[in-house]
Amino acid sequence: MSLVSRSNLPAYSVERHIHVVRGQKVMLDANLAQLYEVTTGNLNLSVRRNKSRFPRDFMFQLTREEANGLLLQNAISKGGQRGGRRTPPYAFTEHGVAMLSSVIKSERAIQVNVMIIRAFVRMRELIAANKDIAVRSTSWNEAINVLHR
Repeated sequence: MSLVSRSNLPAYSVERHIHVVRGQKVMLDANLAQLYEVTTGNLNLSVRRNKSRFPRDFMFQLTREEANGLLLQNAISKGGQRGGRRTPPYAFTEHGVAMLSSVIKSERAIQVNVMIIRAFVRMRELIAANKDIAVRSTSWNEAINVLHR
């Protein structure tokens, strides 16, 4: 059964494929290809054919060091071995993922993009909530310190 066999896959199922690289939340080309049910090569070919739609703030290629850092988390094959991936993956930001729907034209791409965008939004909301909790916690700690003086 594929990762998105059901069209109503919850956004949190997609969230495990969102990583922070260079301070940005991104999804890797192989994970996106799996969700779209296309090969990674075909996804990247579609992107190369529409390069003007993917500026650096939408998509970038990881360095070998960044790729090695994600190696265990994502089961990316080691370079230089027979078969598997030999080049570092491409990372797509939220805007890059949204742009993919204009390049990969299928009903599935539309459904998957909606789920992915919801996952990015949910992560933003969680981060904002955590920042609010951290601010409140700091205020409480300051108040407790004042009381104990």
